[in-house]
Amino acid sequence: MSDPVVGVLALQGDVREHLVALAATGAVARPVRRAQELDGIDGLVLPGGESTTISKLAVLFGVLDPLRARVRAGLPVYGTCAGMILLADKILDPRSGQETVGGIDMIVRRNAFGRQNESFEAAVAVRGVPGEPVEGVFIRAPWVESVGGAVEVLAEHDGHIVAVRQGDVLATSFHPELTGDHRVHALFVDMVRARAKADAL
Repeated sequence: MSDPVVGVLALQGDVREHLVALAATGAVARPVRRAQELDGIDGLVLPGGESTTISKLAVLFGVLDPLRARVRAGLPVYGTCAGMILLADKILDPRSGQETVGGIDMIVRRNAFGRQNESFEAAVAVRGVPGEPVEGVFIRAPWVESVGGAVEVLAEHDGHIVAVRQGDVLATSFHPELTGDHRVHALFVDMVRARAKADAL
């Protein structure tokens, strides 16, 4: 297929870094802020940032319900950090009024690895990513408390699940977009290409 068009939800968070990483993998990367912009994409990244803020802005901009519908219809989505929280079917300790997009049968704990000043980096071996472990940047990062039977665990750190996949939905606790290593984004773009190819048959 021609280069897939992959959006980055551009309401809050590290949008630019994801756009750069996606472009480096051969995708056409574009910011998405409004519901109608969801129509022209083959996949979407939900960036790191503040999950409660992104959730509230998604409601305010009228994006949340259309995005939920697209995910249920099979849109490939990748969420990092706050994006992982947004993709969880359930949050263990949600803020008041916090909503999720859903898409992965998992329970996520917000800020599980600690506050901002407890951020750290660690080598993480991710299933499906060839070569050396990726450098995981954990910033107020969540972890996955539990997963349903349809969820594939791709990586753990210190006994906690930090990367998962369910169908065409991928999520990591950490921020590969901050490292210059684009292999996790390449994995996602390959997922987008495979889905587009299957849909074209």
